[in-house]
This record gives sequence, C-alpha cells and structure tokens, in this order.
Amino acid sequence: MLTEIQEGKALDPVVKHITREKINLYAEASGDFNPIHVDESFAAKTPLGGTIAHGMLNLAYVSEMMTLAFGRSWLSGGKLRAKFKEPARPGDTLTVSGKINCIEQEDGVSYANCNFECRNQKGEAIITGEAIVKLSSDKK
Repeated sequence: MLTEIQEGKALDPVVKHITREKINLYAEASGDFNPIHVDESFAAKTPLGGTIAHGMLNLAYVSEMMTLAFGRSWLSGGKLRAKFKEPARPGDTLTVSGKINCIEQEDGVSYANCNFECRNQKGEAIITGEAIVKLSSDKK
C-alpha cells in the first residue's frame, strides 16, 4: 500500500502477460464464452483477425493496481470509469500505470482521484480511465 498519498504521486505499475490460458480461465470464471475470446478459427475470420482478451480481464489488472495502492479502501468502494481503446491479444504484455491527480474533500471525507492507463508492449493504449477511492472520514 502507498505510505504517502499526495497529488501527483505515481502508483506502482502492474505488468501482466496475456496468454490463451488466462483468457480461457477467465471465460470459465465469468461464463463468457463469446467466440471472439475462445474460438481461434472463428476469431480469425472477424475484423479483429484473432482472439482477444476479455475487457473485464484487463480491468481486473487495473483493479489489482488500485488494490496494491489503496488496499481495503479500494476494495470496499472504489469506482472506475474506463474507455476501451484497443483489444489485448494473446502474447501481449500489458502495463497498467496510474497517478493520483488530486485529493478532494467532500462532507468530511477524503477522496483520491486517479488517472490510469493500460498499454501493451508496443505502447498502444488498451484502456484509459479514472478511478476514485475513498481515503478517510473525518466525521465521527
């Protein structure tokens, strides 16, 4: 977890390698067997030209970064707003990074507003977005 929470602070990045196995395991866990994710021959005939990772699998890596930074505060009520830019494919290495943009107070509660991005090994943005996490309550 972050020991110092301040505006402009970078969050520790999370790096993940996308594999067919991870995509298949996610399909099993989520029940999402859309052929664009799991059927290589089907996916090869689509405009995407091959299978892609589930968007929610990629967002799980964003949530992992936020959990490492903010712990239970993130898990008990963090919020994400994300834009999917490009698909992640088997063989890609994703790096999720972020920073604290600002810390705001509302009704005695502190919130950290963060930006994040997920990029592949080519530097292409896969996901960009914002995250908000409640830090503390000053009210009794």
